[in-house]
Amino acid sequence: MTLQERISGFDQLGKKIKGLTTDEFRELTDKVKNENPWFIPENVGMALQGVAKFLDKEALETWTGQYAFPHSSPKKIGAAMAGNIPLVGFHDLLCVLLSGHHLVAKLSSQDSVLMKFVKDSLIEINPGFAEKIFFEERLKNLDAMIATGSDNTSRYFEYYFRNIPHIIRKNRSSCAIILGEETPDEFHKLGKDVFSYFGLGCRNVSKIFVPENFDFIPLLNNLESFQPIIHHHKYANNYDYQKSIMLVNQTHFYDTGYVMLTENKNLVSPISVVYYESYKDQDDLNSKLQSHREKIQCLVSAKGWYKKSIPFGDAQFPEISDYADGIDTMAFLSAL
Repeated sequence: MTLQERISGFDQLGKKIKGLTTDEFRELTDKVKNENPWFIPENVGMALQGVAKFLDKEALETWTGQYAFPHSSPKKIGAAMAGNIPLVGFHDLLCVLLSGHHLVAKLSSQDSVLMKFVKDSLIEINPGFAEKIFFEERLKNLDAMIATGSDNTSRYFEYYFRNIPHIIRKNRSSCAIILGEETPDEFHKLGKDVFSYFGLGCRNVSKIFVPENFDFIPLLNNLESFQPIIHHHKYANNYDYQKSIMLVNQTHFYDTGYVMLTENKNLVSPISVVYYESYKDQDDLNSKLQSHREKIQCLVSAKGWYKKSIPFGDAQFPEISDYADGIDTMAFLSAL
């Protein structure tokens, strides 16, 4: 398959996703939810929308035009895919296939239905993809490896794939920066960054930096539209558990009945909890963020006012060239 054929295949995949009928979407999401109760239809729809955003022919041509891909001897690229949010492994699949290599992926048991839907759709669009995509239980005889996991599993990956080129990603999380002058609408958009996918993604905001003496009431009042999240049984179980721990430990926290805010210097908060930390001034804020720079996936701020941040509400819709952990996957693949 030529690069243009591969681009055309993904362009048509995007059109198929956008053209799913109500019945087709319901049938797909029923299968997904049976596999993973966290993957409710609303979240699956958001993930499909994010993927379809990538799959525009002109955008794909512009993106791939920045790289030189080998025209012969494609490599076998292994991919150990995460399953924390729907289609989280799609970008790696896209990169491997557009770069002309073969994908040998181990799917997460929490996100196999959607990835198989992508594979089957691509093969239906162009049967040539059948020779490019392989889903396996064991990853072996590979030329390179891309793996995403926890800090603990990353050490295993680093050792096991030490003799081949690899990208090993570790735990990361995202943060919000509050100036104290945000509008109600901006706080509502921040809520999307916190609550989308129940907070399970690395691009979900799990910590906010606030100025000293910040009044939390306007922020909490403008998150009320997200209250229905507590009706999901798994989220509610997390909320009850985390609340009981803080009560037993006599930890100070703000409680809305569906999310809790508590002061903590750590970046990664449990589901249903958001950490906050105060800063004195911009220099203090910069210093705090700098100390965590290796663990932050993305920063959000109102209208993206803070340097290298994106606007509230956009965290779950990265651009096609926003690489996880800041590692250029396409450059890695094109150099093999």
